[in-house]
Amino acid sequence: MNTKTADALLYKKMVEAGAANLKAHADEINDLNVFPIPDGDTGDNMLLTVLGGAEVAEAQTLGETARNVANGMLLSARGNSGVILSQFFDGIAAGLDGVEPADVEKLAAAMNEGVKHAYAAVMEPTEGTILTVARESAEAAGQLGAQTVEEYLDGFLAEANASLMRTPELLAVLKQAGVVDSGGAGLIRIVEGMRRSLDDDFDAAVVDAPKIGAEKLDLGKFDENSVLEFGYCTELLLRLQTAKTDVENFDVSVITDYLQNIGNSIVAFKTGSIVKIHVHTMTPDKVLGFCRNFGEFLTVKIENMSLQHNNTESFGTVDKPKEHKKYGVVTVACGNGIKQMMLDLGADEVVNGGQSMNPSAKDFLDSFDRVNADTIFVLPNNGNVILAAKQAAKMYEKADVRVIESKTLGEGHAALTMLNTELDTPEEVESELYDAMQNVTTAAVSTCSRDTESNGLDLYKGEYIGFVGDRVLSADNDRVDTAKRLIDGIDFTDREICILICGKDSDAAETEEIREHLAAKHSMCEIYVIDGEQDIYHYIMIVE
Repeated sequence: MNTKTADALLYKKMVEAGAANLKAHADEINDLNVFPIPDGDTGDNMLLTVLGGAEVAEAQTLGETARNVANGMLLSARGNSGVILSQFFDGIAAGLDGVEPADVEKLAAAMNEGVKHAYAAVMEPTEGTILTVARESAEAAGQLGAQTVEEYLDGFLAEANASLMRTPELLAVLKQAGVVDSGGAGLIRIVEGMRRSLDDDFDAAVVDAPKIGAEKLDLGKFDENSVLEFGYCTELLLRLQTAKTDVENFDVSVITDYLQNIGNSIVAFKTGSIVKIHVHTMTPDKVLGFCRNFGEFLTVKIENMSLQHNNTESFGTVDKPKEHKKYGVVTVACGNGIKQMMLDLGADEVVNGGQSMNPSAKDFLDSFDRVNADTIFVLPNNGNVILAAKQAAKMYEKADVRVIESKTLGEGHAALTMLNTELDTPEEVESELYDAMQNVTTAAVSTCSRDTESNGLDLYKGEYIGFVGDRVLSADNDRVDTAKRLIDGIDFTDREICILICGKDSDAAETEEIREHLAAKHSMCEIYVIDGEQDIYHYIMIVE
């Protein structure tokens, strides 16, 4: 092909092809995880993000299509790389607004706008990441004087691959692990797919969302004698019709005002002639009937939440409206025991996720509705979840949402223990939450996923490692010995409490041996043992 311009149909095809190519390489991107535990999820995060855009890539104009893609990705974004990717495509949409079709010059300008949006999303941008790869590639491709879209994307990819190979020189942690940046590699796979979609022999692949962390529903959990307790999760794309309404001046609040009377967890936005709607309701038929007054449906999805709820255990995430309150708290955790611990400490909502299973912006938005408070404090408890939480906070308009940047489970736990909802102002509450996180250590024992070196220790695939943050303190083929040496490497000075959280595969005898070692070494500490039921981490220790 010799493509001079890109229109709505071609952009849709390019995004879908980008998603398909990333899907084929998601495991490869996951494996680029630099920390030596099996928690690599960059590929999954980026894939779920781009799929959120691909599934709504439908509109009459290029600008509308690009905006739909961006909005879909903003809602689906998860993990730092996913949020940055969504902002990159948000900038592209801004650059293509009102453009129909886009020539190479306009496309290049839109890509540069994407880079600007991506950098703006990160408070302290780090070079040697997806940001660097995107910036250097867009700059180089824009200077080529390309005459076709193919030439531009070829130039982008050539520089992207070169930029990716330079990332270890910019980030010591990548060089030490002998890998390139996973986010940058994921971006290349997306653009690679976009480029391939322009070839004459391109064969479009069917792109389905992967079922990450999801179990097959047991239909027997909801039978002829069951009571519909939790309603239906209802999502639809509505194409506004000129025969039914004033498309250009249509106010989406007409729909949201109606939905507030029959449901909750409402998310709705309009782009061009398309309205995307999400609502939890007992009466999806009323949703469909009302919305059809303004147009016709492009897609409809209705899921029985009672079936979903009965298939899993509930930890404060049931879509029943709660009594309105001044302050509310949303936190993030995985493992049934850990979730219950957070609820017992005062969290209103526990969003499922954490390491290797980052929640999306939409997951947070749904939880905000369920909290029903004037001010909502969010504890992400993981550095890779903070950006998604912040993105959701920006999008939410029904409450003052404040993200408390807790980077570990221990920080989130410490903050909750000091939660004081009697304080007069949100600023006072926020200050106390941050103060509470200052003197806490989170340590963990996991299994090494690759041969590498860290903190002066040679690590081998399959052995146990004990670490605080990214600093490995112990490594051994014996899990108990690894935990003991980890304990010996932690400073317990002026610490009063140690919480030992046991994972799914923990053993009662070895847990007791670890507890006894803690008690003997640090007799002044109160020790609590909790069955956390978490994956990946055999043991987690919170020292406060």
